[in-house]
Amino acid sequence: MKRDAAEILREALQLPPEARAALAGSLISSLDEEVDEGAEAAWEAEVTRRLEDLDGGRVKRVPWSEVRQQLGGA
Repeated sequence: MKRDAAEILREALQLPPEARAALAGSLISSLDEEVDEGAEAAWEAEVTRRLEDLDGGRVKRVPWSEVRQQLGGA
């Protein structure tokens, strides 16, 4: 018996948040037929730079609760 996307979605929405996030990541990754090596290298360099900024004290850490409040969230 063939299942349709709506049925699969209903079942997926019943999964715990971590499992839904992993499933979403896998689905999105499956859409990438071609890897842009330049983009991958650029993201790696950006992450490294940001970690160095954090470790070096050049940027201030802000708790998520404070960011959410500044954005007008609850």
